[in-house]
Amino acid sequence: MIDLIKLFSHNLLPILLIACAGFVLGKVFKITPRALSQVIFYIFSPALVFRLLTSTQLNNQDILKTILIATVLLVILAGLTWAGGKLLKVDRKMMAAVLLTALFMNAGNYGLPVISFAFGETALAFASLFFVTSATYTYSAGVVIASSGHTSVLKAIKGLLRLPSIYALILGIVMVRLNLTLPATLDRTVNLLADASIPSMLVLLGLQFVNLKLDGQLRPLALVSAMRLLVAPLLAIGLSRLFGLTGPVYQATVLEAGMPTAVLTTVLATEYDCQPSFVTTVVFVTTLLSPLTLTPLLYFLGA
Repeated sequence: MIDLIKLFSHNLLPILLIACAGFVLGKVFKITPRALSQVIFYIFSPALVFRLLTSTQLNNQDILKTILIATVLLVILAGLTWAGGKLLKVDRKMMAAVLLTALFMNAGNYGLPVISFAFGETALAFASLFFVTSATYTYSAGVVIASSGHTSVLKAIKGLLRLPSIYALILGIVMVRLNLTLPATLDRTVNLLADASIPSMLVLLGLQFVNLKLDGQLRPLALVSAMRLLVAPLLAIGLSRLFGLTGPVYQATVLEAGMPTAVLTTVLATEYDCQPSFVTTVVFVTTLLSPLTLTPLLYFLGA
């Protein structure tokens, strides 16, 4: 028990405190998260992804395995969640909201800081790959799910092309493969921007909770919470062992899989009228419950 308390205080509590600071800031000064979100989305996150890929020696096989596991995890989790929703007899619109919140985790502004604190730079580099992969699916499959299947393929692709971290990922891989380096001035610029990303993500997490409302249906909420916080990391453990992952890549993959629901799902739910009240409730509840599952998971992974 003492070990678990230490893990929580050393790895999760600092993150929650910074998020709380963002929440208080938003509550007192009525700061909206949109401007900070755009800065992180278009500048800080791509810089972080690029730096992690170019500054950490990643094995190409492990890179492919990380992306593959993230994909397979999404497909299996979708099937299990859909089956659970059918058993609970949820209607079509609620099923879309359940799938949206169960499949897409907060791999960015929650997952990356936790992994950075717990496992260091190498694990963080693999976590960034998992983050970019999950964000790609959020902006493509997530849009289709939120719109209940009525969105055109072209619109989903346009959402994918809006993800700057994709381009940072591609550029980083190219530079590593060709053994290229940035000029000193650009390198320092990227490092400064990357250093700002994780603190900004945590402040944004708190700001986004200011407008959340605790209002939702109990059975679908329980289903999503179980899928996101319990089933997903267990599936990731099984898949990681099946694919032979060990060390930092294993730690990053499993921990990212166990993160609470992504705050971005509230944006998609609002945009496409996909039970936004329920979705915001899921984000709040899973984030609130996440220390109870992430702390023992950190212990299991050897933090």
